[in-house]
Formats: sequence, C-alpha cells, structure tokens
Amino acid sequence: MDIDMTKYSNLSLADRFATIKAEIDALKKELEDAQAAIKATGREVVEGEFAIVTVSLSERSTLDTKAVKELLTPAQIAACTKTTLVTTLRDKPRLA
Repeated sequence: MDIDMTKYSNLSLADRFATIKAEIDALKKELEDAQAAIKATGREVVEGEFAIVTVSLSERSTLDTKAVKELLTPAQIAACTKTTLVTTLRDKPRLA
C-alpha cells in the first residue's frame, strides 16, 4: 500500500513525525479491534472481498531472566549479556 506523503510536506519534521505516529497509534487500535473480532468468530479462515485471514495457534517459549539471574553467577550473566545501542524517538505536544 502506497502512502501519500504530500499531505505531510507542509509540516515541520517534528510535526510530521508526531502526526504520522498519532495516525499509526489510531490504526493500531483499529487493528486490535479487528483482530479481536476475527478471533471471536472461532473460525480458522475468515474471507473478505480483498483478503483472506488465517487464524493459527502456536506455542512460544520465553526465558525467565529473573530465574536465570538467581541460578547463574554475576560473571556467568556478564558472559551471556549483549549490549546494543538503541535510538528512541519520543514526541510530546507543545504547550501553548
């Protein structure tokens, strides 16, 4: 799906970021609602005019880091720890 970025071209970079982020947040809520409605049908396949949605159940394993920290020594934990740089962008509205 192509996005028409010209509607944002008159905005400052910060305002463009905040506007797009707000639109995505609203769409995420709509997507969550649609996902819940699809799951509530109890069907494995939901078909529409433009798309077919398949529902599947899978199993995920996670590592309990709290338990690991209780079982391993600080040196063992350090040997298994990987540090990476993360860039975070946050926006907040300007106060009038």
